[in-house]
Amino acid sequence: MEGPDLAKILVVDDAMFMRSRLRGLLEGAGHEVTEAPNGKEAVERFSELQPDLVLMDVTMPEMDGLEALKKIRSTSPTAKVIMCSALGQQSIVLEAIKAGAKDFIVKPFRPEKVLEAVGRQIPQ
Repeated sequence: MEGPDLAKILVVDDAMFMRSRLRGLLEGAGHEVTEAPNGKEAVERFSELQPDLVLMDVTMPEMDGLEALKKIRSTSPTAKVIMCSALGQQSIVLEAIKAGAKDFIVKPFRPEKVLEAVGRQIPQ
């Protein structure tokens, strides 16, 4: 039986198909999803919506995920952000963790890994 663990999640990725895949997966798990195509919009949407969780790509135009993570955490230190990156970006992973990222998902992601990472950040 479903409990009150519905979360508002902001999905940030410049690739529409990735946002769409993540939206389908997260909505299928009962969450409310909003999207942003880059870090600049992510920062704006975060301040408007105050989502429970952000899933953010690292590499994007206009403002990358690391810069957006730092801006979000500077205005909202308790923000929960999970970064998504391709394999082989270990230095970025370390920098993001230092900047306050709560978790990492490696692309191409497996749906169960995404749901596990989300579940660790959302109180049951």
